[in-house]
Amino acid sequence: MQMLVTGGSGFLGAGLVRELVAQGHAVRVLDDHSRGRPHRLADVADAIEIVQGDVRDAAAVRAATDGCEVVWHLAYVNGTRYFYEKPDVVLDVGIKGALNTVEAALDAGVRRYVLASTSETYNEPTHVPTTEDERLMIPDITNPRFSYGGGKIASELLALHLGGHRGLEAVIFRPHNIYGPDMGFEHVIPEIVGRIVDLSEGLTRDRITLPIQGDGSETRAFCYIDDGARGARIAGLDGEPGGIYHLGTQHEVSIRALVEAIGAALGVTLDIEPGPLRAGGTSRRCPAIAKLAALGYTPAVDLTAGLARTARWYADHFLSQRP
Repeated sequence: MQMLVTGGSGFLGAGLVRELVAQGHAVRVLDDHSRGRPHRLADVADAIEIVQGDVRDAAAVRAATDGCEVVWHLAYVNGTRYFYEKPDVVLDVGIKGALNTVEAALDAGVRRYVLASTSETYNEPTHVPTTEDERLMIPDITNPRFSYGGGKIASELLALHLGGHRGLEAVIFRPHNIYGPDMGFEHVIPEIVGRIVDLSEGLTRDRITLPIQGDGSETRAFCYIDDGARGARIAGLDGEPGGIYHLGTQHEVSIRALVEAIGAALGVTLDIEPGPLRAGGTSRRCPAIAKLAALGYTPAVDLTAGLARTARWYADHFLSQRP
């Protein structure tokens, strides 16, 4: 099938593109590369079409959608730092991007529209592992952090009740902490690696004190990029119209254990120093993945192996930047 992937040079987007190409699909990528990186698609560059454009540009989106049977909408502004520093841009890209892609899909006669949403839509879930029927919420409209989750909630509404109501097969997947090498630098794992490299003076000290946000009891469930890309493909192509699917693993780990594992992967013992937790954070997050598992999804990369690859990749990057 001919498919469009917005945000296709992003971290998860590039992984999904490789998955789709491996399945024999014709893929067109729409991305302005403001946060995406074209080098992530180097290994499949000869097999895809890359169109440089902004999802906020309705004409560019409409042109890229022409002739496509499936639209995957992944373009967004991710990274916690940006939620606080650029909430206007997060919302601008989020709302306009969703509206433009849904309307373009309807105009072009696209059959299926697949939206990448987020676990941030739950904020503090009422049950863990969390199922897809959990309520969505914005607990504090004045906190710019919720520009991200709020924009995704609006995007889900547009996918299901604008696109879906007018004939699109709308499918939503909600990723939970997808990670891996080259994921960007505005996320918890690369930030921790960078601080370890700095505080250990380029990994020359084997024991350091590392301040963290919170006391480390907060939990997450991390999903390696290879599993995340495969799960996204399965959800998008095999999910039922109107379906919502969690993408991730059910291996819940504390932030303290995560930080210690990163230190171990780099050969550094960490004495963790708790600090204040930023407002708007979530104490526990772990998805129930039974719905996606029923479609054939099984995570294959365990956290120890995935962290080792990821920590080493980022350490090598940070070490190469040191004077």
